Amino acid sequence: SVMNEIRGDRHYTETHEWVVDNGDGSFTLGITDYAQESLGDLVFVELPVEGDSVVAASPLCVVESVKSASDVHAPVDLEVLEVNQALDSDPELVNSDCYDEGWLVKFNADSIESLMDATSYQDFLESE
Repeated sequence: SVMNEIRGDRHYTETHEWVVDNGDGSFTLGITDYAQESLGDLVFVELPVEGDSVVAASPLCVVESVKSASDVHAPVDLEVLEVNQALDSDPELVNSDCYDEGWLVKFNADSIESLMDATSYQDFLESE
């Protein structure tokens, strides 16, 4: 895969989560290509519980690789609608397909307008 693929159809956070608007009032979240690349091969994903309310910037999930465990943060105040059950048996999907099959959580939130667009995230990565 291209190093640090960034998709134009989504919003991003400084902690390397992506969020896409599903158009029905719900949003899907995952970690970016940069994040999965940094973590290395994932061996376990600890997902939240459907119905959980999580405050912005609080830990939402934990992704564990052979190297380390890392929190995935809630980008905004949210309520968990659905979690990606496929990751229980195949956490590696986050590495191979972080923007599609490797999504983590679907959620409800008032707005994601506070997050970076793709261009801003690209600039942020380059300034790191």
